[in-house]
Amino acid sequence: MAPTLVAQRTALPPEGANFSRGGPSKNCLTPTLAFPPELLLQAQGIRVAFFDVDGVLTDGGLYFSQSGETLKRFNTLDGHGLKLLQRAGITPAVITGRDSQPLRVRLAALGITHAHYGTEDKRPAAEQTLQALGLGWQQAAAMGDDWPDLAVMTRCRFACAPGNAHAEAKAAAHHVTQRAGGAGAAREFCDLLLVASGQYARLLEESAR
Repeated sequence: MAPTLVAQRTALPPEGANFSRGGPSKNCLTPTLAFPPELLLQAQGIRVAFFDVDGVLTDGGLYFSQSGETLKRFNTLDGHGLKLLQRAGITPAVITGRDSQPLRVRLAALGITHAHYGTEDKRPAAEQTLQALGLGWQQAAAMGDDWPDLAVMTRCRFACAPGNAHAEAKAAAHHVTQRAGGAGAAREFCDLLLVASGQYARLLEESAR
């Protein structure tokens, strides 16, 4: 089932209205994003979320400069979702088969400290991160789009795939996003984890202050 993706804003109070301290907020946002209860139940208790890069945080395309440097296009919605996970106490971790300076710069800007680059065998990398955080697979979620991600996706408590992922990645996922990789799919995954954790409403309210 697809999530409801419409957010509502409460009506503004009459001009000149004077509220006492602790009264209604002019910019109070009411959460309306919703996911099926059984999906949220499966996604509860997550403390770390693993992300692939190509096809998940990017559109999967590879762009090369004249000097041969690999360039990637990232989505700001996804980036903010990763920041929100950290504020909710969920550690985002990246495991990617490629490595590039632009990627390292982007992840550093997002405050992601758990990252494995140039890693084709992703399960040991995920286990290394779990050990460093003192967590187990039942506290982990993963988002991937192709065969190299399956070893991690099938072991995590919760798995997600972008809408344009390979068929086998979709089959291994508990949730397939409406959006494609690099176009907000990772944000949908982050939002789902935030709703399941009970932190979504608090973070939304804080954004309106």
